[in-house]
Amino acid sequence: MADPSSYRPQPGQIPDSPGVYRFRDEHRRVIYVGKAKSLRQRLANYFQDVAGLHPRTATMVTTAASVEWTVVSTEVEALQLEYSWIKEYDPRFNVKYRDDKSYPSLAVTLNEEFPRVQVMRGPKKKGVRYFGPYAHAWAIRETVDLMLRVFPVRTCSAGVFKRSAQIGRPCLLGYIGKCSAPCVGRVSAEEHRELAEDFCDFMAGRTGAYLSRLERQMHDAAEEMEYEKAARLRDDIGALRRAMEKNAVVLADATDADLIAVAEDELEAAVQIFHVRGGRVRGQRGWVTDKVEAVDTAGLVEHALQQLYGEETGETVPKEVLVPALPEDETALGQWLAARRGSQVSLRVPQRGDKKALMETVHRNALQALALHKTKRAADLTTRSRALEEIAEALDLDSAPLRIECFDISHLQGDDVVASMVVFEDGLARKSEYRRFQIKSFAGQDDVRSMHEVVSRRFRRYLQEKLKTGEWSPGDGAGEQEQEQEQTPDDGRPKRFAYPPQLVVVDGGQPQVAAARRALEELGIDDVAVCGLAKRLEEVWLPGEDDPVVLPRTSEGLYLLQRVRDEAHRFAIQYQRSKRGKRLKAGPLDEVPGLGDTRKQALIKHFGSVKRLRQATIDQICEVPGIGRKTAETVAAALARAAPAAPAVNTATGEIIEDETPTPAVGVPPSGSWGTSSERGTDQ
Repeated sequence: MADPSSYRPQPGQIPDSPGVYRFRDEHRRVIYVGKAKSLRQRLANYFQDVAGLHPRTATMVTTAASVEWTVVSTEVEALQLEYSWIKEYDPRFNVKYRDDKSYPSLAVTLNEEFPRVQVMRGPKKKGVRYFGPYAHAWAIRETVDLMLRVFPVRTCSAGVFKRSAQIGRPCLLGYIGKCSAPCVGRVSAEEHRELAEDFCDFMAGRTGAYLSRLERQMHDAAEEMEYEKAARLRDDIGALRRAMEKNAVVLADATDADLIAVAEDELEAAVQIFHVRGGRVRGQRGWVTDKVEAVDTAGLVEHALQQLYGEETGETVPKEVLVPALPEDETALGQWLAARRGSQVSLRVPQRGDKKALMETVHRNALQALALHKTKRAADLTTRSRALEEIAEALDLDSAPLRIECFDISHLQGDDVVASMVVFEDGLARKSEYRRFQIKSFAGQDDVRSMHEVVSRRFRRYLQEKLKTGEWSPGDGAGEQEQEQEQTPDDGRPKRFAYPPQLVVVDGGQPQVAAARRALEELGIDDVAVCGLAKRLEEVWLPGEDDPVVLPRTSEGLYLLQRVRDEAHRFAIQYQRSKRGKRLKAGPLDEVPGLGDTRKQALIKHFGSVKRLRQATIDQICEVPGIGRKTAETVAAALARAAPAAPAVNTATGEIIEDETPTPAVGVPPSGSWGTSSERGTDQ
């Protein structure tokens, strides 16, 4: 624990101007990022008597070993830089909101030639229009199902769309009128895009004008005695009204606003956001966070605004943001939001009327979210604590293994041998710490040797990180081979292998456990426990023991070890399948060094198929834009090496297959036509 006075800057060194500051620990890791109108005044608050500081602030300044700052010209720049650094360094003492679930959104892929309406989760993509997020995916699908009657936009996947275009028949939605079937040319790309844009306008809240236009068309059709058309328009209007009824009117003046409410106690805080567009609630989301820094409601609101709008631009930032308390840097935040939207944004606290009533509703949702989170966490924390204690007792560990790493090997009959490493901290999966490995030191199937290689590589990287920070010296037990590593300056970012586990779990029995223990001993590491979990009888094996440790079938410790093992198995299989899929899809052009996807596509487009490309001369290959003579010679040589020894035969009909079909994509065989194994890049 450091004394803040040991690294306190001299008063004259700190500038009296806006800026962003970073506290680092003794290993140069960034542990806190903050901003200030005056760096001198703000930093002075951290270096007063520790006894007078908030307990969380006191913990931070005594954990830190240095402080540095960056001067900026305006408070808005300081706000933007603070957000960027928090995202980059992930400091342990900053409040960071995390979604308690991945909320689905309704997305329209306007970046495609034929836009598609679909449910999307995860990070937002450029060129895609989003609406929501929603609490449940089924709510999105019900709304879309109603609106497809009026806006028959494509909802199918790329594979279904391509297949329908090839066979000349639309899918079921095209037959029942819920898709305009651009795949078979019923509408042009421009007409289909207009439908998608009308869909977006309606979802954005511009409903009144569109409904009025449909009603006029309905009346005109009735006057002209086109009763079938009038009835269809009447049903369309009814479908749109039912879709609108799913989002009740909450603000009568058709306001576009986001309402943010906070519920908090001494340890945690819950944030709820209602997205109101056109006076209707179009989406809802919520976060829960630990209060790891001394922060009030206004500070929590500021952090929520940064996370909510840090990656947003344009109309996704609303004209009005209603909050329970105004942040300290209200003006700077307003300017920052306006810059992201491209026009003025009102940031205020509602005082009366419908907006205040709705804010109270949002706050009640935040209170319920916090209470539910505490109930779940209390039960889950008790179970996880009991599981870790049972593991520590069964394996005779000095303390509960707060960080567990599990390794698993995966292959298919000795091909594509890979390994996985999953991490559980406090009994919960830490997916950002997952790692995957390719076995490099040998070829073939040898799980024991593979386990030794993977554990050695993981802990060699750990020793290299310790060497950089000065926590370990080359004389502490590792060989020279592990010490030869390029030294890079420490920039404070979280390192991949910087933290050691208390327990290493391997998927397997005595041989795998012995290999992992031998790898640790060769590196001079003796403070990490090792065990193996065998699948057959779920026995726990320890190094050097002839008999396994048998945990009760109802043991929470066994359940946790099984979850860790199964997660490592899943992650390894996922990686192995992806590698195998890439290998099976590889074509002869993939073997040409320096030939990228763009030039591969150009070659296939020019010649139509791999067979015709193989028959071409070098001069003909040079005619393709971007292909020089040297590259053409390399392509011709690679195709000559991969030439089939005999023509492919259809085993069902006995016919010789002629590969004259244009190749749809590089490395993928044409639909309905299979060439020889050498053309397909398989190992058969």
